[in-house]
Amino acid sequence: MPYSPLLIKPFREELTSLGVQELLKPEDVDTIMKMSGTTLIVINSVCGCAAGMARPGVRIALEQEKKPDRIATIFAGQDLEATARFRSHIADIPPSSPSIALFKDNELVYFIPKHRIEGRDARALAADLVSIFEEYC
Repeated sequence: MPYSPLLIKPFREELTSLGVQELLKPEDVDTIMKMSGTTLIVINSVCGCAAGMARPGVRIALEQEKKPDRIATIFAGQDLEATARFRSHIADIPPSSPSIALFKDNELVYFIPKHRIEGRDARALAADLVSIFEEYC
């Protein structure tokens, strides 16, 4: 059973308050996936590792000067059609939420699945993201 939108709102706002674009519909995904440059997509969720590591790690990483041209988020388990459309772009990677994907000129260049997020702290994840941004952005 999906969670109440009122419960999910703070989880969404943790990223959107940073200027992260929400991809709510498949068309939103199509639009962003056609853009050149670098795009970071965060697949958000209600799990503890999203709250304790993924969202805070993204926030810390975005405090750095070097970052992707655009950052977007999809909420797995809530925005079902948008999530399915995004996952069609990474069809060879098993579903994983939370997870983080970096695209450069529409090509997936880096992917961090849930098992590389959970059990770590937000600063360690942020350090990984900053390193990835330095290499690809």
